[in-house]
Formats: sequence, C-alpha cells, structure tokens
Amino acid sequence: MYRVAIFDIDGTLVDSNDAHAQAWVDALAERGRPVSFETVRPLIGMGGDKLLPRVAGISTDSEEGHLVSELRLRIFRDRYLPTLQPTRGARQLLEHLRDERLMLLAATSAQQQEVNDLLGVAGATRLFESTTSSDDAERSKPDPDIVQAAIDRSGCSRDQAIMVGDTPYDIDAALRAGIAIVALRCGGWPDGALSKALAIYDDPADLLNNYDLSPFKRPLPLRSA
Repeated sequence: MYRVAIFDIDGTLVDSNDAHAQAWVDALAERGRPVSFETVRPLIGMGGDKLLPRVAGISTDSEEGHLVSELRLRIFRDRYLPTLQPTRGARQLLEHLRDERLMLLAATSAQQQEVNDLLGVAGATRLFESTTSSDDAERSKPDPDIVQAAIDRSGCSRDQAIMVGDTPYDIDAALRAGIAIVALRCGGWPDGALSKALAIYDDPADLLNNYDLSPFKRPLPLRSA
C-alpha cells in the first residue's frame, strides 16, 4: 500500500488556475506585451520557466523575465489571492489521508512565496510534512524534477508514492518520475487530457467519497508516460 501522497496545489486543492492565468495576462499587459487569457490558460500547471517563453518569447532568466515574474506574483497575491476558495472537499480528503497514516507532501510549479498562502486557502498549512516548489528544481512540470524532489524528501521508494493532480503536466511529471497518479477535473481539464492517470474524479470530495474503490486502496499498474 502507498505510504506517501504527493499533491499538486493549484487547481487540485485551490480553485486558482483562472486567477494564475489572469495574473500573467495582467503582468504582461503592464509590461507592454499583451497576451490573451485563452493563450495563457491552457499552460497553467507549468512553471514560469516554460510558460513565459511560450506566450511571450521571454526567458525567465532575463532581466525582463525577472520583472514580469515579480510583477505577476505581486498581482496574483494582491488582486486574486483574497478571492480564492478551496476545491470541494480539499481539507477533508487531506485529513482522511493523514488519518490513514499517509505522509502528505506538496509538489507545485508555484513559487515558494505562494505556497503557504495557497495552503492557507485550502486550510491545509499544518497537514503537509513538506512542500517542494519551482524553487527546488531546475525545471518545472511536466519535467519530473519537482515531483522527484518530493519523493527524495519522503525517504520512500517510488512504488510507495501516489500523486494527485489536475493537469496533464502533473500526470506527465508523475509518470516520468515513476509514480502513480490520479487526476481531478476541478482544474478545468477534459478527461481526454487526463487519460494517462490511473483514475479521474471530479474533485477531492469525489475522490474521498470513492476512496475505498480508488487506486489509494487498490493499487494498479502504472500507465506509460
């Protein structure tokens, strides 16, 4: 049975994907680089190291990249963070897994400065043993670096870990790190984009309601990355 549950945060525990997309749109507009929400939204789940070059041709290592990233973070925290809500059943699922004696870890493409704020929205700040963010890896999702960092911190083997995420980038990162993953629809992705997951649920509440029949209780073979 699994000993470690690794969670994405945005879209999985907090209904924040649209807010992140809008913060990027706002920041780029303020820097004179207009990009549509529809262009940015499908890339949420990646880190800025991948998103910013894709939508604006800007490297995050450049001076402009640093300015846009810092502005995006400030806009997100000031304009959008106060409006966010947890996904349905987020805290209840985490509490159930804790009571099942699973170690809870977070693996997110968000910056570390955002992690505690987001976990606070989910009411989950004290439920996680550790968090890994884009600050802990050279490459963000769908590369496996952030997930691998979480596995390393757990001290457990890959076959003892399972992840919960909401984007195809979470799924690719988990599979490339060699661990199982289940997906949630609450991040806004269609089932076809999440089809490599072992199972798909509406949200944390749906997973909790079906927990005894889920891969958490009935481990299944990994699907290919």
